[in-house]
Order: sequence, then structure tokens, then C-alpha cells
Amino acid sequence: MSVTAPPATRPATGGPDLTRAALSGRRRFTNHLATAAIWGAVLLAVIPLALVAYTVIGKGAGVMSLSFLTEDIPNSYRREGGGMAPAIIGTLVITGAAALMAIPLGVFGAIYLNEYGKQKPLARVIRLMADVMTGVPSIVMGLFVYISWVLLVGQQTGFAGALALACLMLPVVIRSSEEMLRLVPEELRQASMALGARKWKTTLTVVLPAAISGITSGSLLAVARAAGETAPIIIVTGIVFTPNWNLFDGSNTALPAQIFRNASTSFPAAQDRAWGAALTLIVIVLSFTVIARFISSRFAIKER
Repeated sequence: MSVTAPPATRPATGGPDLTRAALSGRRRFTNHLATAAIWGAVLLAVIPLALVAYTVIGKGAGVMSLSFLTEDIPNSYRREGGGMAPAIIGTLVITGAAALMAIPLGVFGAIYLNEYGKQKPLARVIRLMADVMTGVPSIVMGLFVYISWVLLVGQQTGFAGALALACLMLPVVIRSSEEMLRLVPEELRQASMALGARKWKTTLTVVLPAAISGITSGSLLAVARAAGETAPIIIVTGIVFTPNWNLFDGSNTALPAQIFRNASTSFPAAQDRAWGAALTLIVIVLSFTVIARFISSRFAIKER
């Protein structure tokens, strides 16, 4: 009786290796595709920004001069020359006053929400109101300040503009600062309190220095938004052609209001002043950002 041997099977050649190679190639393709998508998104964001910056610098640089920064605003849109000194002073004074009101109050509110309030009913109400105020149009805030302050005082003032801008800045500072405080590891708080520090001391010396960079970024976003607002300034501050350093007496003006008024006309001289005012506003906001970044970095280093 003969026994037939089973046919020899051909050994698989490189089965696992081929699978790993296919997976590796698929991962490389996915990685390249994701990288290309990220760079495409970056280009979509950078190209419009670059075009805006190129246009503003190209048209505003020809107007910029020492006289443009120091002379009064012409009382006629037809007149050539003149400057934006009253609007520059008004922007600095009004935005500075709004920041002095909104940033400390917003940071204190964020500290309460994250360190003390947690999920208490009052904390929930504050978060809800902050979220609602974030979506309120600036024109509505301007009308609110006009009814509640301008009509009560009887005149348009720079302080009314600062109040309107502070109301717009406050919810942004509260929510951004709270998110930055949430990112501070809980272990840092526990370690500080284990060494005998009270909660307020821990918050002041441990939590705030750890979150100061993010809080500064959120505050700068709020300042940048406030510095570019036009509707509240037009409604509650009025208009002037000479500098007014007094927030509580007399009308005032700011660069966004002058950009709107001059750009809305058909006179070339007024449109040139609008481009110069736009470039000046960008430089002011950029300067605020650089100064605040430097101060926050020095503060953080000192605390460490």
C-alpha cells in the first residue's frame, strides 16, 4: 500500500513584512496629507492678513509724518493736510481707561469663578451673563451706555466711550482668564497649601504667575477688540477737532471713528487721512502687544 505524500506548500514570501510596509506607507501618506492640509489652512489665514497689511501700509505710509501725528483734525473733509493728534490721544485715553476698568475686574471675576465659585449658583449666573455679553453687538452696548450714562449726565464724554468699551472687554477677559486658570495643574495648588499657605496666598503667588502669560494674551485680545470698535465711540463720545485729555468733560474722538468718517466721504484728502489713521491704529495695537508681552515675561521670570 503506497502512501502519497501531501503536496508541499510554498512558503509565504514576506507576508508580515508586506503588511507592515503597507501600513507604514499608508501612515506616511496620511501624515503628508495632514501636513499639506495644515499648511493650506495657514496660507488661507495668512494671505488675507498679508494683503490687508500690504494695502494699509502701502496707502498709509505716504500720509504718515510728524505733522500727521501732532496736528489737529481739519474741520472740513475737503481740506488737505492736517493730522490725527486728537484721535490718537482719544484712542489712548479711552482705551486705557477701559482697560483699567475691565482687566482687573475681569481677572478678579475669573479667580472667583475658578478658585472659589466653581459650580455654585452665582458662578453659573456669572458665566451665563459673560457668554451672553460676548455675543452682544457693539452698537447695542453703545446704545445702553448712551441711555444709562450720556442722557443722565447730559453730554457726550470720553468716559462714556470708556464705559462702553469696558463692557465689551469684560466678558472676553473673564472667560479667557478663567480658561487659563483651569490649565494650572491642581498639584501646584495642593503643594502650596500643604506647605501651609492659605488659599488666597496660593492663588496670588502660585496660580496667577503660572497663568499670567495666558491671561495677558486674553487681555490683549480684549484690548485689540476695544481699540477697533467704531459704533460705541460715534454714539457716546461725539466728535472733536482738537485734543481733549479730560475724560469727564467735553466730547472726544478716536481713530476708529475718524477712519469711518473720513473713509465714508468721496474726498481724496479725507480718504488719505483714513488710511493714515488705520496704519496708526495698527501700530498702536502692535505696540501694546509687544509691551504687554515684555512685562508679563519679566513678571513670570521674577516670580519663578
